Amino acid sequence: MASNRLSDDFLRELREKNEISEVIGSYINLRQQGSTMKGLCPFHNEKTPSFVVYLETQSYYCFGCGAGGDVITFVRNMDNLGYIDAVKSLAQRAGMALPEDGFDDTLSKRRRRILEANREAARFFHSVLMSEKGRGCLDYYLGRGYSMSTIRRFGMGYAPDEWRGLYDYLHAKGFTSGELVDANLVRKSEKSGNVSYYDNFRNRAMIPIIDVRGNVVAFGGRVLDDSKPKYINTSDTLVYKKGSGVFALNFAKDSGSRSLIITEGYMDTIALHQAGFKNTIACLGTALPDEQVNLISRYADEVLLSYDSDEAGQKAVRRAIQAFGRTGVKVRVLQLKGGKDPDEIIKKYGAERFRAIVDGAENDVEFRLGAIRAKHNILSDDGKINFMREAVSVLAQISSEIERDVYITKLSNEMNISKEAILIQVNSTRERNRRVQQQNEFKKIQTSSFSQQGSAVPIKALSAVKAQEALLACLMRQPNLYKRFEESLNVDIFADEFGKAVFEAILPFLQRTEPIELTLLSQSLSAQQISALAGIMARAVITGNTAAVCGDCIKTLIQEKAKTDVADPATLSDEEFRNIFKKDV
Repeated sequence: MASNRLSDDFLRELREKNEISEVIGSYINLRQQGSTMKGLCPFHNEKTPSFVVYLETQSYYCFGCGAGGDVITFVRNMDNLGYIDAVKSLAQRAGMALPEDGFDDTLSKRRRRILEANREAARFFHSVLMSEKGRGCLDYYLGRGYSMSTIRRFGMGYAPDEWRGLYDYLHAKGFTSGELVDANLVRKSEKSGNVSYYDNFRNRAMIPIIDVRGNVVAFGGRVLDDSKPKYINTSDTLVYKKGSGVFALNFAKDSGSRSLIITEGYMDTIALHQAGFKNTIACLGTALPDEQVNLISRYADEVLLSYDSDEAGQKAVRRAIQAFGRTGVKVRVLQLKGGKDPDEIIKKYGAERFRAIVDGAENDVEFRLGAIRAKHNILSDDGKINFMREAVSVLAQISSEIERDVYITKLSNEMNISKEAILIQVNSTRERNRRVQQQNEFKKIQTSSFSQQGSAVPIKALSAVKAQEALLACLMRQPNLYKRFEESLNVDIFADEFGKAVFEAILPFLQRTEPIELTLLSQSLSAQQISALAGIMARAVITGNTAAVCGDCIKTLIQEKAKTDVADPATLSDEEFRNIFKKDV
């Protein structure tokens, strides 16, 4: 029977064979800085590198967003994997065999079965499309101009108009009802005490969504007519999270281009691929969360937004500009003239017209200034003033002095306003923005100890939390200190549940006076706790006598604990209240 833990020896070997800078360096660019390496954080959008890899401790920490951990934590967060799947990925990378009875991989098996079910479902939908049942859907695809080659390349299919067509097919393949519900391929119904299952997708054109590793992780289903809902997509599963998926990135990343065209939907993306634009992708959902932006940023130096010209499309453009604006990725916006979407433009005028639109795309600054200009009558004084007030806000966000000067000069000539006057306003706005940013960063630092640890510690206990952080940092670095303070050190003195959990996790190592590595704690602590502990190690600056620091921290924790143990006087009886003062006599 499998145990719930991998051996420490196995984890040490895994860490040694997966040097953290090499693993992280396969995802992002890192530059050596002494005993550390630095790069742009892959977990949030930033222009100035705040992501640090510590070679000595084989850990990482981002001073911008607080993400941190060891090599296992990094792979878990980057590839959206469970703990065991991340270990498997690293073991495969290092050519290591996993212990046959060293862990409980129930969750890993569930993920694998979902991926296997999705792959079989994609085969089923495609085979139905090529049968007599799928004739209507095939005519729909061909009518939209898709070639048979494109249909096969993207694995396009058809979900038959049947309640249990897919369910019966996959059930015969050995998949259980629970596994198919986990994959969101079927739904469960309970009526009058009777349990039944039915297909989630029926009478729809089916598009498989494939991740960068080639796994079918989800499906998009579109109606063949104008009925509602127009689209039904896979809900969140163990292998797919809505809003984090990017359609066709598995193809676009191999296009040889570091410039990616982003469309609103997968149908437009498929049409552009067929027209020769192999660097096209579609973001699944319009919110553009950090996960999507960071994934795209790994494969692109520039993105070209190809969204519809209606209000919803333009709102999505503004949202995308803001999301990518916090990264080093350049943004340009396509002006879709001659059609409502790329598919219509290509059908009407051909691929060359769309190529001309791509070549003439505005950058994000030009797009935003154009949108502001359209709101105001710049022929009037009031209109000109209101336009310039908003334009200055845009110019102040440009980090490049040369680029900023170009647009200031351009607007000076266009608006007949002195360049000096515009420059004064831009610099004033930049200074105000800088102060606001500093204030926000200061607030983030003030609350980082609480938010990263998931604690509900009040601000008045800040001294206890700081003492706890310093104590844990000392013990992590010098486990031999435990023996000196063994009588005073126990789980009850720690300020919050996070501190208690970390102390319990490191206690066996302290008792054996063994080096403590984050990788060895990754089975006992959550990914969030590992991240918070990595942050403590990165931020801690211990000066002077470490033993004295430990003693002071323990004393502070005990004192703060005593304060919190005193009951609220308002809830005490007269005798209990008098006894408080007797203790001090």
